[in-house]
Amino acid sequence: MNHNPEYMVDDILFKARKEDNIIVLNMKNNLLQKTTDLNAKEILFDFLRDVSDDHQIKVIVIVGDKEKTGRDEYIRFYQDVLQSRINPENLERLYNAVNQFIKKMACINKMIIHADSGKVISLFMNISLACDYRIIGDDTRFQNTYHEIGLMPKGGGAFFLSRIAGFGKASEIMLRNDDITAEQALHYGIVNRIVPSSRLEEDALAVAREMSAIPLQTLVGIKKLLNYSIDDLDRCLEMENQELRKIIRSSQFQENATLRF
Repeated sequence: MNHNPEYMVDDILFKARKEDNIIVLNMKNNLLQKTTDLNAKEILFDFLRDVSDDHQIKVIVIVGDKEKTGRDEYIRFYQDVLQSRINPENLERLYNAVNQFIKKMACINKMIIHADSGKVISLFMNISLACDYRIIGDDTRFQNTYHEIGLMPKGGGAFFLSRIAGFGKASEIMLRNDDITAEQALHYGIVNRIVPSSRLEEDALAVAREMSAIPLQTLVGIKKLLNYSIDDLDRCLEMENQELRKIIRSSQFQENATLRF
């Protein structure tokens, strides 16, 4: 049972509020480190469970932190794992948390709008692809940071991009080393709309209000049809974990990582 009917939450992972039949989740900075906190993860998932059970709520708007550290945090996280400054189990916790969050986004019976701006690493881009509608600020740049580390992408990118952009474009996106601009992201189909970054949350809420005018059963039915191949997503996420473990444990990766870091 939800003991917080107004959905006012301010936790280390996110801040939330309710606007009519819309939930706004503002994600906080340094998500990679915080996601390995099991208690913080459970608070987020419990919150989403309450929202999912509430038939008055139709749309969830997830807003990325403008000041997120992104690329630097991602590289530092793997540096710390490889140099044993943090427990290697945190890597498994991160991968499992990402899998759980992506499956939750794809399966939850609410429409989800993801809004982001600034520099966005591929992991967060892939998580956004699990959402139903994506809106970005005009200063957004998607970064394929995993190339710098010598890894492969985590977050279901291969699954979602091949469906959204087709196999050829998905390969092009995942193999490129340079940043993807907001205009290129729109061209690829990675996002649905570009807006001035100063109006990101305001415009995302406007889209959410348009969606919330549609009956909930219709929204849920459309989402189920769009996500009918969820079993394939499950297998893709697990294969990512397996391949990442192989790479990280390989002597070649560890030798190259020593040179990179």
